[in-house]
Amino acid sequence: MRLVSLLPSATEIVYALGLSDQLVGVTFECDEPAAARSEKTVVVGGRDTRGMSPREIDDYVKGATAAGRDLYTLHAGALAGLDPDLILTQDLCRVCALPSGHVEDALGHLGCRADVLSLDPYTLDEVLGTILTVGDRAGVPGRAGVLVAGLRGRLDAVARAVAGRPRPRVAVVEWVDPPFTAGHWVPDLVAAAGGEPVAARPAAKSVETTWAEFTAARPDVVIVAPCGFHLDGAARQAAAVAARFAAAVPGAQVWAADADGIVVRPGPRLVDGVEAFAAILHPGAVPEPPPGAVTRLR
Repeated sequence: MRLVSLLPSATEIVYALGLSDQLVGVTFECDEPAAARSEKTVVVGGRDTRGMSPREIDDYVKGATAAGRDLYTLHAGALAGLDPDLILTQDLCRVCALPSGHVEDALGHLGCRADVLSLDPYTLDEVLGTILTVGDRAGVPGRAGVLVAGLRGRLDAVARAVAGRPRPRVAVVEWVDPPFTAGHWVPDLVAAAGGEPVAARPAAKSVETTWAEFTAARPDVVIVAPCGFHLDGAARQAAAVAARFAAAVPGAQVWAADADGIVVRPGPRLVDGVEAFAAILHPGAVPEPPPGAVTRLR
């Protein structure tokens, strides 16, 4: 089976299932594993936002959305040349990937007959379910079952380690200018790590809010995990967030997290995120996260 992934999390799932040899197309954002983008055909492009501030990126996205412009470009000729059997995409977030309807329209225009599978989880449990779905559709349900069982085992280990401990109030900032709440599965990561998510929207889309809402929630811990950024970018943005909380909630810890690595992409590494969050909230109860996962600002 020839697979094409139109979102980074799906690429990670494919590799985790041991199907890298069947993956023929990816997007320009598929950077994990690093070989994905260099070894596979890139079939989706988009604007390079490196060097843009969070406000500039937000303005660009809102402007394009208001004008009805797509944020991503499907390289239709390249896609057709790959002759895929299964294409993995999503309808969860227009900012994150091409919607499945756009892909299906392109396939119809090209005369391609590939199946399109839309992965749209809203909770951590549903993320694990998408791994099973991909494994089933790709013909490796047994591998998927083993992978998910291992991930659930790690989650159970965290739950046992933090059981009975006080649950700190945790606010996760998914964007800093303007501020956005944590949505979808991110509050689940906090809860699984032994925290109480505040200023959050569990199983719902992240929305723009105000810093007053964040500070009014009186978090014990603030984790800055801006979508689209790894730890270095998150840490730069977290410095400004720390200054905002210094006066309003002086006792709050402020951390930065590798958002793309362990927080916002709905794939297997979300369990790494739970383990990293648990290390922040309950030091000593679980192993320290690896370098590059999180860093404390205040």
